Amino acid sequence: MVDKTPFRHATLSKEAAKGVRKLIFNGYLAPGERINEKELCQEFGLSRTPLREALKVLESEGLIELLPNRGSRVVLIEPRAIDEIFSVMSVLESLAGEIAVENLSDERLAEIRAEHFQMAMYYTRADLTGYFHHNQRIHDLIVLTSGNETLAALYQNLAGKIRLARHHANISRERWTCAMSEHEIILEALESRDGERLARLLREHLLKTCDSLKSSFQTDSGKMID
Repeated sequence: MVDKTPFRHATLSKEAAKGVRKLIFNGYLAPGERINEKELCQEFGLSRTPLREALKVLESEGLIELLPNRGSRVVLIEPRAIDEIFSVMSVLESLAGEIAVENLSDERLAEIRAEHFQMAMYYTRADLTGYFHHNQRIHDLIVLTSGNETLAALYQNLAGKIRLARHHANISRERWTCAMSEHEIILEALESRDGERLARLLREHLLKTCDSLKSSFQTDSGKMID
C-alpha cells in the first residue's frame, strides 16, 4: 500500500498557507504582529508540522519573517522599501502588458472586461473589499496572459508584499476615483490591443499608487486601493 502521508501533509500545508495568507490580507494578522502557532493550529484543526511548512512558504513569499527560536511574525513593510517594490513592480506589469496584447484572445479579453465591470459595481457601492478582489484579478489576468512564467513568479512575490503594505494606508475618495478612471483607459488599451500604450498606462498607474501609498503610510487604518 502506498504511504499517502506526504501527500496529506502537502495538502494540509497548502491549505494552511492559504488560510494564514487570507488572515494577513484581511487584516486579522497585522504587519509586525507575532504569529501564535498554537491558536492557528486550533483554528485550522492542524498539527504544528503542516502549519510550520505553510509558514515557510509564506516566508518565501515575503509575507512573514521566521525568527530564530522565537517563532514568526507578519512582515512590516518599511516606508523606504515602498519605492523599491513599486519601481520593480511597475516594470514587471508594464512588460506583462506589452506582451499580453500579443497573446490576448477574445475569451480572455471578455474575462478581463467582466472583472472590470464587477470592480466598477463595487466601486459604486463603496465596497473596498469587493473592489479590490476584482481589481487584483484584472492585474493577475494581464500577467497570466503574458505567458511569461519567470515574470509571473516575480510578480506574485511582489504582489503579496504590496497587498501587505496597503494595510498601512488610507484611501481618499479622490484617489479611488482616479484609480477607477485609470482602469477605464487600461481596459480601452487592452480592447484596442495597443501594447505600447498599455505598458505605459500600467507603469503610470503603479507609480501613482506608490505615491498615494507613501503619502498615507503614516496612518494605521483603512486600506489602499490599486
